[in-house]
Amino acid sequence: MSIRTKSGKKNPPVIKGRKKSESENNWILVSDDKTYEWGSQMARVSLVREGIGYGAIETISNRLHCPVKTVLSLMGMPQTTYNKKKSEHSLMDTHSSEWVLLVTELIDYGLEVFNQEEEKWLRWLQKPNLSLGGQTPVSLLDTISGIDEVRSCLNRIEFGNFA
Repeated sequence: MSIRTKSGKKNPPVIKGRKKSESENNWILVSDDKTYEWGSQMARVSLVREGIGYGAIETISNRLHCPVKTVLSLMGMPQTTYNKKKSEHSLMDTHSSEWVLLVTELIDYGLEVFNQEEEKWLRWLQKPNLSLGGQTPVSLLDTISGIDEVRSCLNRIEFGNFA
């Protein structure tokens, strides 16, 4: 789960970076030595249908600085299922694959809103938020609607509209 730079050095795992390729910004998720790249919703649909490797759960866990167990809880996946499927190098179903891609996008958007200040972003995720009904943003990541609400909240922060 690492990427080699042009100089050949190994970097730590990268889940996504807004990569400038030719003229487009693409999302990138690296997991289990496989790179998933998408730049549009239709490309995301295609990846979701193909399935994402279970190693992506660990990558999300690292990006959110929380245990894999917490990520599995958000996904509604039993630890035993995860362990078995990961050891078999299986691919996730469409629901889990979509969740991973959406959370990857959300993490990167959050970092962008917080000017790449990871500590501030992670603190914000854990802090109860009035515009989210007093819930923590991370607690809403268990549903697609919750992910959308957190994205909306980040959008308001980005544009200075806190009402």
